Amino acid sequence: MKEKEIVVRIAELSYDELSDRQRKLVDLARKATERSYAPYSNFHVGAAIELDNGEIVTGANQENAAFPSGTCAERTAAFYAHATYPDARFKAIAIAAVGTDGKEIAEPVAPCGACRQSLLEFETLAKDNVEVILVGANAIYVLPSVRSTLPLAFSEF
Repeated sequence: MKEKEIVVRIAELSYDELSDRQRKLVDLARKATERSYAPYSNFHVGAAIELDNGEIVTGANQENAAFPSGTCAERTAAFYAHATYPDARFKAIAIAAVGTDGKEIAEPVAPCGACRQSLLEFETLAKDNVEVILVGANAIYVLPSVRSTLPLAFSEF
């Protein structure tokens, strides 16, 4: 039997250690949680995507009683970004969440599998890494790429 080890490097930073660009994305992702529609889970997620044309697009999760007809914040932002700016490429995404207690979650939350695969499509389209910033009240994780969140992904990139 042959074994392989998959290692994902994650930088754990405080808000003050982020670059100005990263702080802007984090702030916008946090603000986007306020536009979440989550009457069933009470878990409010916001995302902010930086595009290579300088635009930043945000999105929030949108639930629906006809589960799973809603969509996550990451896909809301990603699909809107590409539909609005089809020639722009993703550079980075920040994701923040507010828990059922109404407070920002303590530890960063990662995108669901469907969002990881969807975001990987845009990373593949960009032909470059898309930085992922996962936001929590106690820590912020910075990953070098979407692929690092889905190491055995289905992709040509």
